[in-house]
Amino acid sequence: MANNNIGPKRLVVGAHYGMRDWLAQRMTAIVMATYTVILLVAFLTATDFSYEGWAGLFAHQWFKLVTFAALASLFYHAWVGVRDIWMDYVKPVALRLVLQIATILWLVGCAGWAAQILWRN
Repeated sequence: MANNNIGPKRLVVGAHYGMRDWLAQRMTAIVMATYTVILLVAFLTATDFSYEGWAGLFAHQWFKLVTFAALASLFYHAWVGVRDIWMDYVKPVALRLVLQIATILWLVGCAGWAAQILWRN
């Protein structure tokens, strides 16, 4: 029996498959770490530690955008991690698909809820 695993018809798996996901995890972690530093600086330099002080901080449009960017990074970071868990540990394809769709719907719902919280009047 001939080995058909050579040439243009060979099955390529594993080669650079996870590089994009690895890079996405690192980039989203950098965004979240940067946001944490911004939030920490805002907290340490604040003089008003009341609800009004925090509401005033989040009243700025730029801060809402930075916060939403950090939350979007968190949601994408979570998606990559949870998707990898489903792919590694859930072997029935139909169940894995249902879990992945449920995860996507949950994360999109969380993003919508975050936008609603940040930009409500």
